[in-house]
Amino acid sequence: MKRLQALLLLSLASAFLLFGCGKKEEAEEQPVVSQVIEKQPELEETNDTTEPATEETPADDEAPPKEGMVRSTLTNEWIEGDLKDARPIAIMVPNDSSALPHYNLSKADILYECPVEGNITRSMAVIKDWEGLDRIGNVRSCRDYFVYWSFEWDSIYLHFGGPYYINEIIERKDTDHITGCAYGDKRTDGMYEGTFYRSTDKKAPQNAYASAEGINKGIDKLGISKTYRDGYYNADHFKFASSKEPNTLEKYSDAITAKEIDMASAYPITKTSFTYNENDGLYYRYMYGNPDVDAANDSQQLAFKNVLVQFTYHEVRDAKGYLIFQVHDTTRDGYYFTNGKGIHVTWKKSTDYEPTKYYDDDGNEIEVNTGKTMICIVEDGDSFKADGATLKAK
Repeated sequence: MKRLQALLLLSLASAFLLFGCGKKEEAEEQPVVSQVIEKQPELEETNDTTEPATEETPADDEAPPKEGMVRSTLTNEWIEGDLKDARPIAIMVPNDSSALPHYNLSKADILYECPVEGNITRSMAVIKDWEGLDRIGNVRSCRDYFVYWSFEWDSIYLHFGGPYYINEIIERKDTDHITGCAYGDKRTDGMYEGTFYRSTDKKAPQNAYASAEGINKGIDKLGISKTYRDGYYNADHFKFASSKEPNTLEKYSDAITAKEIDMASAYPITKTSFTYNENDGLYYRYMYGNPDVDAANDSQQLAFKNVLVQFTYHEVRDAKGYLIFQVHDTTRDGYYFTNGKGIHVTWKKSTDYEPTKYYDDDGNEIEVNTGKTMICIVEDGDSFKADGATLKAK
């Protein structure tokens, strides 16, 4: 545990302070929410030497469909030029069956799924083009390891409180976040409503949502930058394959067929899985045996060009089952799936704002295809299946 505490900068001395919406973080909340938006101090100087986002990626091998468009550094897809330096949001989403269906998760460029306590998982949706969305979520509470993944994209992190384990990371001056719950932080700046709201079609705590209008109110209140901060975002996250020559994984002699990816062994409650569609080359996500659909977009099923599975060292923190994951590591196992095939990879992440990098077994950084990416975090020792074959960390 000491190893993880050092890497994640935990402050267990603050255990008496709870970051929830009440005594029990998972207890049902009242139908009406009062928000406290925290005042964010000036950013501290950083020794981070990462470069700001570049206008185009090395995989830019074709003319844009419209003048002024640029390649997204998250997906390599063409986006409007005014989005080039726009910071994405990273929003915490529950995966309980009672929370489904979600709203506007099909807009996520990157979607993370990771276990939390009780064998359930939560997701974090990284959405770059969030302006104009009027219902995003549901929104639930923070787990500190998700915050470190949000750092990779210099995201504005949205959550509804969380257990006291988030204290150290959430109160850092460089953590730009908006919470829907009050707590005993000295920077609390009075009651402020509007960032989040509750719907009437679900029961608390599964009925909290964010809107672009509300997010902008919180951003204005806190003085959060809506564009990438100098020295924080490294645009060299994924190495994208050329759009004209996508990565088919054919060059790997040990590539496996992966038309079905079954995460049920690692995610026993949600039983998340993916089915490959040869017609459009995408992996379609299922939860609880049903299509995972976006209620805001004509029940469109969530689909991804890339699926990354990341085995990660973890420990159980306490009797309540709260977990801790080692988000920084030198070399860990994983798998990369695209175009109906998969290969073994390794991953590493060195510092908070450095991207997680993925390498093939020859030590070369893998080429990720243009499109949305799903990242499944799996506990070391667990397994999952691809076309019936059981895959584990090597």
